[in-house]
Amino acid sequence: MDSVLRALAVYVILLVIFRLAGKRSMAQITTFDLLLLLVVSEATQQALLGDDFSLTNATLVILTLVAVERGSDFLRWRFRWFTRVTQSVPVVLVSRGQMLREPMARHHINESEILAAARSSQGISSMAQIDYAILEQSGTISVLPKSQTRQQ
Repeated sequence: MDSVLRALAVYVILLVIFRLAGKRSMAQITTFDLLLLLVVSEATQQALLGDDFSLTNATLVILTLVAVERGSDFLRWRFRWFTRVTQSVPVVLVSRGQMLREPMARHHINESEILAAARSSQGISSMAQIDYAILEQSGTISVLPKSQTRQQ
């Protein structure tokens, strides 16, 4: 029972930490981010298993984490408020070609990051060609180009 409670506690702690870290934290993983993730996983492993490194204990912890995640999926599907608490929502960064400074500042995104996303996904090279830019739940930036008729 101790392993199940440890797994539940670690799940909730990681959920809160990564929810507070913001959606941009995992969207673009750098080499340092990968190293940090490995350190976090090592620290988490010790908290999950304690002194019992048996196959039975590891299986119990894995089953608990998978069950909690599946339960969370169900709750997000069933209750909208649970989704709002545990996941972020898409945020509009550019609307009708105008940069929205407040949401950009709140999520620490600058114009060059939006343009980089526009170049890689749409081949767009200037802000004038962007109709909407949206920070998705995954932390990636989606760019919708202006239609040819709206640009003129």
